[in-house]
Amino acid sequence: MTRQLHLNAFLMQNGHHEAAWRHPDTDPKRATTLQHYVELARTAERGKLDSLFLADGVALWGNVRYNSHNLFEPLTLLSALAGATEHIGLIATASTTYNEPYHLARKFASLDHLSGGRAGWNIVTSAGKDEALNFNRDARPAHELRYERATEFIEVVKKLWDSWEDDAAVIDKASGVYADTDLIHPIDHVGEHFQVRGPLNVPRPVQGHPLLVQAGSSETGKEYAARYAEAVFTAQQTFEEGKAFYDDVKARLGRHGRTPDEIKILPGISPILGRTEAEAREREAELNALITPEYGVRQLSNLLDHDLAGYPLDGPLPDVGTFTEGQQSRFDLVTGLARRENLTIRQLIERLAGGRGHRVFAGTPVQVADQLEHWFTAGAADGFNIMPPTLPGGLTDFVDLVVPELQRRGLFRTEYSASTLRGHYGLARPATRVKEHAA
Repeated sequence: MTRQLHLNAFLMQNGHHEAAWRHPDTDPKRATTLQHYVELARTAERGKLDSLFLADGVALWGNVRYNSHNLFEPLTLLSALAGATEHIGLIATASTTYNEPYHLARKFASLDHLSGGRAGWNIVTSAGKDEALNFNRDARPAHELRYERATEFIEVVKKLWDSWEDDAAVIDKASGVYADTDLIHPIDHVGEHFQVRGPLNVPRPVQGHPLLVQAGSSETGKEYAARYAEAVFTAQQTFEEGKAFYDDVKARLGRHGRTPDEIKILPGISPILGRTEAEAREREAELNALITPEYGVRQLSNLLDHDLAGYPLDGPLPDVGTFTEGQQSRFDLVTGLARRENLTIRQLIERLAGGRGHRVFAGTPVQVADQLEHWFTAGAADGFNIMPPTLPGGLTDFVDLVVPELQRRGLFRTEYSASTLRGHYGLARPATRVKEHAA
C-alpha cells in the first residue's frame, strides 16, 4: 500500500480510563515526574508513531477528590521531551480564548526550533465554565464568539510566523550582519479582537508553520477545521458516524482552496487489549469496577452542562435540552448515545469512563488491528488518536502487539522516513505569505 496510517499517542497522566489511577498497573506518584513522560515518549517513538499529544485546560478539571489531575503545562513538558526524543512529533493544546497571539506564536516557534521541526498546536477555544473564572471573566464567552476570536487569533499567529522570511537570518560573521532586516516585517495587524505590530522575535519556524490540529466537531468547529486544520482529532462512536464526519469535513475543503490530502482525520480509540477477547472484556470490567460514581456523575454533568447529582444512577438520563454553550459536538454525541441505546445514568458513565465520548474497544491485538484497518480502508479515518486506558502498560501493549500487526499488513511504517512532524503526516511546508499578509 502507498497510503499508510497515521498514529498519534494521546497521553494522559495515568491513562484515559477515569479509574486508571486506582488500577494496580499504574503509579500516580510517578505520573508527577518527568521520567514518566520521557519513558512514554520513547515507547511511542519506538513504535514509530507520528506524534504524541498532550491535552490541557486552565482550570482544575472534574473532582480532584476522586481522580488524579497532574496536568503539567504542555509546552514546558514538550520542551523537555524534545531533548529526550529524536523523531516523534510533539503536539500541545493551547487556548485561543485565554492567550494572546504573540505569546503562542513565540512559544510554538521556539518549540519547533528546539525540537528540529516537530512541534504541533492543538487549537482549542476552551469550553469550560471554570476556566473563564481564572481569567478576569464572570462567564465563558458564547460558542460563536469563541470561534470568532479563534479565527482572528490563528490569522495573527500565522502572520507572525511569516514575519521572518526563510532567508532573513544570514549569519555572516565576516560582514558582521546577523540578519537581513529587509526580510523581517512588522505585521501591523488591527482587527476586532487583536492589535499586533510584530514582527516575531523568533525566526521563522523550521516547519514554516508548526502542524495545526483541531478537535472541535460542531458545525462551527468543522468549518474552522476545513479552513485551518491539518490534523483533526475527533470522537466518533460508530463507523457510520465516523464515515459521515470524515466525508463532511473533506467535502468542506474545496471552498477554502484546499484538497482532501491536506487534512488528516484521526478518530480517538481507547484499545483494551487481551490475549483473548474474553480476557480483554475482563480487563474492561476490572477498570469499570473501580469507577467512583460521584466522580462519574460530576464528569457527565460537565459534559452535558446539566447537574445530574440529584437523579438516580439506575434511572434514565433526564431531559438536558438540545443545546450547550460548552462542547456542542460532545453534548450531541453523549445524548445521542444515551437515547440510541436507552442507557441509564450508571451505564452511560461506564460507557464514557474509558474515553469521555471516544470509542472504547476491548479485544485482541488482531481484532484491534482489524478495526483500525476497516475504518482506514473504508474511508472513515486517515489514522487514529490512540488513547491507552492505563499508562504505561496500555501504550506498551499497543506498541508491542498492535503496531507489528499493522506493519505486517503494510498499513504502517517500519522506520521514520521524515525528520519533521509535517513530514510524518505527509504535509507540505507552507511558503512565506508576506505579500499576501500585507495585502
